[in-house]
Amino acid sequence: MFRYSYVLGLLFLISCGQKSDKKESSQTQPNVVLIFTDDQGYQDVGVFGSPNINTPHLDQMAADGVKLTHYYSAQAVCSASRAGILTGCYPNRIGIHNALGPDNTHGINASETTLAEMLKELGYATGIFGKWHLGHHPMFLPTRHGFDEWFGIPYSNDMWPYHPQQGPIFNFPDLPLYENEVVIDTLTEQSQLTSQITERSVDFINRNKDNPFFLYVPHPQPHVPLFVSEKFKGKSERGLYGDVIMEIDWSVGQILEALKDNGLEENTIVIFTSDNGPWLSYGNHAGSALPLREGKGTAWEGGQREPFIIKYPAKLKAGEVIEAPVMAIDILPTIAEFTGAKLPVKTIDGKSALKLLTGESGDSPQEAYFFYYRVNEMFGVRYGKWKLYFPHRFRTMDGQEPGKDGQPGEYRMVDMEEIELYDVVNDVSETNNVASEHPEVVEKIKFLANGMRQKLGDALLELEGTETRDPGRLH
Repeated sequence: MFRYSYVLGLLFLISCGQKSDKKESSQTQPNVVLIFTDDQGYQDVGVFGSPNINTPHLDQMAADGVKLTHYYSAQAVCSASRAGILTGCYPNRIGIHNALGPDNTHGINASETTLAEMLKELGYATGIFGKWHLGHHPMFLPTRHGFDEWFGIPYSNDMWPYHPQQGPIFNFPDLPLYENEVVIDTLTEQSQLTSQITERSVDFINRNKDNPFFLYVPHPQPHVPLFVSEKFKGKSERGLYGDVIMEIDWSVGQILEALKDNGLEENTIVIFTSDNGPWLSYGNHAGSALPLREGKGTAWEGGQREPFIIKYPAKLKAGEVIEAPVMAIDILPTIAEFTGAKLPVKTIDGKSALKLLTGESGDSPQEAYFFYYRVNEMFGVRYGKWKLYFPHRFRTMDGQEPGKDGQPGEYRMVDMEEIELYDVVNDVSETNNVASEHPEVVEKIKFLANGMRQKLGDALLELEGTETRDPGRLH
């Protein structure tokens, strides 16, 4: 009897030991991980249709989480896009336009509330590892805007003396690498940067496993110039660009594994997306937005519609696909609702997509989304299945010779002279302008656009004489 009890006791202790290795964190507040790539095309992930780039970790993340097929970046360019996702505002509302560079003297205003600042109010540890691009002077650095620690670069990785157009067009200084607010290196090549960012991210998770944290991973890649470590060089059928995406996929896998190893997988919100579409003028060093039209620097679908995957096992059903429109401005209020954080005191434009993500609703959180570019020009509006474009000038590589091996091709400019309307659900490539067939849709969207113009303005259009009567909701 004694021996039987002893064996049972021993088995119990072994069982407890085994369980302790796999224990879930007792932490109730969800962690938040935002992985944000640079210039990645809609098609450049396996589950979003890539024919020649392997992304097993992102594909598995989509299988375990939720995939959004009509998600839009806040704008089709670097700094503005980052401002939108971190503040919940249309970038022009807060004065961030285009892509800030070494010569710019402005950046994100101290009065704005970032996602990091919002979560710090709840006691979250906050870290950013990668590209900031919201101002490089001390007052604008991430450590002044809610982040406890930072490792990375202050602006785009091509803003350095090795730019292919350095001299004739640009005069960039050295590219600094920061540790918090101290420059620790001057970059002359970048092949180890993705690995270093990943190592820092995993270390941050390990150090903060016992308290809630917000980890922001804005990769400088696959923005040109393309760099990849030796372990992924030559691995992709898609050439160097594919190698870079494969290394980013590996990085995602390392972060997900760290969460699992620390018992944090169930209670962590992990988001993967990109800042804008592919830089098409770089040819074989650019991504693909197919079957979408155009790319970075345009309001066409290929410029702002991005791959988006969110995984949160505690709250979100695995394997779901959502086709309703969502924009980057909705991320901050969505995270606020998931975590119980207070929204910024200042007006924001985003609305929570929590009910859409959890399946409680099938509707987009917003009636319409507005596509601005340059300083403050409204190019288009997404309303239901419709996308309307106002007359404007845009760039295209159509009919042009693309660049190759890191050298850019030259865009040509096109003037859109009349309003154009597309059904972007059934005409995903935006080939059939149906404005003349749906005048009631055009009038409704013009009314919605006029309402937003009264809030944010529009350098393209004078308000005088525009229609202000609501023609009613369309179905």
